[in-house]
Amino acid sequence: MSFTELNIHTPLLKALEDLDYIYPTPVQREAYPVIMSGRDVVAIAQTGTGKTFAYLLPILRQLKYSEQKHPRVLIIVPTRELVQQVEGELKKLSKYLSLRIGAIFGGANINKQKALVFNGLDILISTPGRLIDLASVGAVRLNQIQKIVIDEVDEMLEQEFRAQLSTILEFLPPKRQHILFSATLTNEVERLFESYFNNPVKIEIAPHGTPLEKIEQLAYQVPNFGTKTNLLQYLLQHNQHMQKILVFTSTIKKADQLLGLLHDKEMFNVGILHSRKSQNQRFESLRQFNEEEIRVLIATDVAARGLDVTDVTHVINFDTPAHPNDYLHRIGRTGRAGKEGVAITFVNAVEEDYLQAIEQVMNKEITILDFPDEVSLSRLMSEDEKPQTKEKDYMKSVKRKGASGAAFHEKKDKNKKTNSGGLVKKLKAKGKFKGKK
Repeated sequence: MSFTELNIHTPLLKALEDLDYIYPTPVQREAYPVIMSGRDVVAIAQTGTGKTFAYLLPILRQLKYSEQKHPRVLIIVPTRELVQQVEGELKKLSKYLSLRIGAIFGGANINKQKALVFNGLDILISTPGRLIDLASVGAVRLNQIQKIVIDEVDEMLEQEFRAQLSTILEFLPPKRQHILFSATLTNEVERLFESYFNNPVKIEIAPHGTPLEKIEQLAYQVPNFGTKTNLLQYLLQHNQHMQKILVFTSTIKKADQLLGLLHDKEMFNVGILHSRKSQNQRFESLRQFNEEEIRVLIATDVAARGLDVTDVTHVINFDTPAHPNDYLHRIGRTGRAGKEGVAITFVNAVEEDYLQAIEQVMNKEITILDFPDEVSLSRLMSEDEKPQTKEKDYMKSVKRKGASGAAFHEKKDKNKKTNSGGLVKKLKAKGKFKGKK
């Protein structure tokens, strides 16, 4: 089936032709007629399958020219980068249409955004927080919204945006079409559409938890932060197939520390992306990475959701994510648009449980590779890897006033989970580490 068979009119077909798009993806084929019908939609599809066009095409097909001042379509996404990306896709598709498109998000000049909205919009793309900021003071009116799209909704619910989404829905008129898109289906997502949606049509292109077939998934057992850094440096130096690499860390502090260590080597072209960077810095890092001015981009999970970074050859999970959904979103940055990709995960002793949970969700084992003999074992640990020391309680023999026994009992040692270096001993026993300590 080509786009011409989807009842897409000439202006949209011309825009698609300019973009060299001929055939719709499965999620685009399935979602188009349902959204056109006006029914509420919940679409679950793997990352990289064309979800953004799947909701933009039918919306643009139905949106007629109007001089109405207030927006008729609202698109909610979790991050400012995704706002910018959706706005860019909209502008490409609406090239031959007379539509007013605007984007608002935190970290930018709010007065300029007020002026943008005041001048009149047909489609508004926004992050939840900034939308509430403007709607609560009357700078943007949402009582004319006909369609609301919530993209990457599982990410928003995981980041505790539930209260913000509920507030936004209260601003909207009772009669509206809900369009929900996500890469994964969680219990929180199901509760959301059960609460607000009217008998939604559920579209699931791939079963929840199905791994992306074009991504080779590998892992190394690595005991700590320092050794993970040594292994990453080794792979970047010795694997010529690693041309465009996304490296995910669990925290901003680790991302900054890793960037400093790689810069010290003066042989890696590295950038960074996380929420403490300014808007301009984040956009510039993405631009440099997309245009291959930098080879390696270190990021926290802000980059894992919805961002369209093209031709990523490798995703490296420097830290194994605690939640399987985060893993699926991360590795979905590679193996896109029919291309193959590789995902490599570094696993320490505490993270072994995370890896097992990921494998259970995917119903697939991740291949554990032998640790390279050339890589040195380091003693450098991150804060969460250091063994927790128990200070002596000098008040132990003093009876506390009002104490009632069990309330002041110390946790038994056997119930305390710490990283005591067991993985290091295990790898030493296997003879995997032969470098200097």
